[in-house]
Amino acid sequence: MRNRKPWVGALALVLALVMTFGLVSAVLPQTVSGASLSELEKQLNALKDQKKEIDKEIKGLKGQLSDNLSDMQAIVKQKGTIDQEIFMLHEQTANLNEQIATYVLMIADKQEELDEANARLAELNIKNKQRIRAMEEDGAVSYWSVLFKANSFADLLDRLNMVEEIAASDQRRLKEMSAVSKQVEEAKIVLEKERTALEESKAELVESEKVLEERRAEADKLLAELISKGEEYQKLLDKAEDDAADLKSDIKDAQNAYNDKKEEQNASNNSGSSSGSAPSSSAKWIVPCKYKRVSSAYGWRIHPVYGYKKFHYGVDLAASSGTPIKATRAGTVTVAKYSSSAGYYVTLDHGDGFSSQYMHMTHYIVKKGQKVDAGQVIGYVGSTGASTGPHLHFSILYKGSHVNPAKYIKI
Repeated sequence: MRNRKPWVGALALVLALVMTFGLVSAVLPQTVSGASLSELEKQLNALKDQKKEIDKEIKGLKGQLSDNLSDMQAIVKQKGTIDQEIFMLHEQTANLNEQIATYVLMIADKQEELDEANARLAELNIKNKQRIRAMEEDGAVSYWSVLFKANSFADLLDRLNMVEEIAASDQRRLKEMSAVSKQVEEAKIVLEKERTALEESKAELVESEKVLEERRAEADKLLAELISKGEEYQKLLDKAEDDAADLKSDIKDAQNAYNDKKEEQNASNNSGSSSGSAPSSSAKWIVPCKYKRVSSAYGWRIHPVYGYKKFHYGVDLAASSGTPIKATRAGTVTVAKYSSSAGYYVTLDHGDGFSSQYMHMTHYIVKKGQKVDAGQVIGYVGSTGASTGPHLHFSILYKGSHVNPAKYIKI
């Protein structure tokens, strides 16, 4: 099993990339028009380099997630084997318990049989003694009667034979009962030995199960650690992917800024003009929410959360939390999700090359693929994501490139 903490290094790299991004962004000029073409190109290349680093980190995190998943699968397989072994031990223990219960009954039966044999033997002993005593008391078979009451030698022999036969008969019966009692006692001893052996086997199974339970507890603990590690990897991966998505958007916007600056210089060289223009739209645009003030306009600014200069591709409309957000135009919901930077946000496609974005919502009430009308409520003003207070970040894009919303809505 791998014993490492790679997510620490991954987190350090992510933080380093954020700091690097801050340093690069800190040298950005305050306005696009104030930046030279070479500066914009350097900024664009710096963003691309950051994107490569984050992509490399994403690849590494995915590899770590894959390794972690393999470790988890191995532990789960190990736990499955242990669970099967414990189940089999339970089955064996149950079988031994049944056998032990059977032996207990058999021993009880033998004890009862032994008690009966011993009682019968004792009874025979008593009766033998009583018979001899009675015969002696009656004087019928006493040795004196045999010796002195015999009429003849033949009568003496007859009397002696009678006494011997009675005694021999009693002795035979006593001997037989004694043998039966001994056999029953021996059988009982054998059964008790076998039951003791079963009890010892059961104790061994219980000990084996204890060891397996300890192994399963260790596997459970390790699995929990792997799950926690996997969650850390996933958080880092989500953060890196969000940063990559943001960088991708920034690269695209930086590329557009570079292209615009290049076109602006070409236009200036050709006609003396120094300004470009946003694409025109004949559609009617409405203000997306009731706001108190414009807290941040379209253009370069010091980012309120990250603290470095960054181009703001939208307008921030400060409003009370929970203020309804309306679709600026009719369109189709193409995005309705959460981002670590944009919070809960929605993107609408208006079907003529234009699209609009609404960020930092408390929550949205539309779903991807849904058609909405102009003025329809799609969510509510909040402060989710990278935000310092309740406001709506509103953006307009034309063919995937940001344009100044102030050109289309009255603010």
